[in-house]
Amino acid sequence: MVKNRIQITRRKLLAATASALAAPSLVFAQSSGSGGVRRNVSSFALHSWQDHFDSIGKGIIISDTTSKFLQHWTTNGEMRLYPTSVPLTDELTKRGYTTVIEKRENPSWRPTPSMRERNPEWPEVIQGGDPENPLGTRALYLSWTYYRIHGTQDTRKIGRKSSNGCIGLYNEQIEEVYERTPIGTQVKLI
Repeated sequence: MVKNRIQITRRKLLAATASALAAPSLVFAQSSGSGGVRRNVSSFALHSWQDHFDSIGKGIIISDTTSKFLQHWTTNGEMRLYPTSVPLTDELTKRGYTTVIEKRENPSWRPTPSMRERNPEWPEVIQGGDPENPLGTRALYLSWTYYRIHGTQDTRKIGRKSSNGCIGLYNEQIEEVYERTPIGTQVKLI
C-alpha cells in the first residue's frame, strides 16, 4: 500500500509563508474602517476613572465621542454604561474637563446663536414637556456655556453623530443618570 505523500516544493513553501505573513494584515483590514479607523464594535473599550481623575469626588461621567458611550460612576464606585448621540462634527463640541453645575427636569430649549445662524427657521424656544423639545425629559447643564448631557425624544439619534454639540441619551436613561448625579459631578468628554 502506497501512502499519499505531500511534496513540499520551494514554490509551495513560499506561497504558504506569504499567506501566513499576510493573515494578520487581512484580519486588521477586516476590523478597520476607511483610513485605519476601527469600527465601533472593535474599538469599544471601557475607561477607568483613575486614568482621568484623582478622586471619585461627587461622581464621575466620562463621555467617549468616538465609541458613543457614556460611563457614569457614583460616589460608591458603581459604574453604569449608556449609549449616546454625539456631535455631527468635531467643531460642534468641546473635549476636556467640566462639571455638572445645574440639573433641570423637563427643560426648555433655546437654540444657541450659532444654531439660529445656521437654521433661522428654528423657533426661539421650545417649552419643556413639548414632544418637539430636543432636550428630552432631563438635562445636566455643564460649566461650558451651551453644552448639556440630556435626553432626546428622537431615539434614532442614539449611537450616531447627530447632535449640535451636546451628548444625548434615551429619556429613560438620562432620568436614571439625573437621579444619580449630584451638582458638582466631574465630567470629561473625550
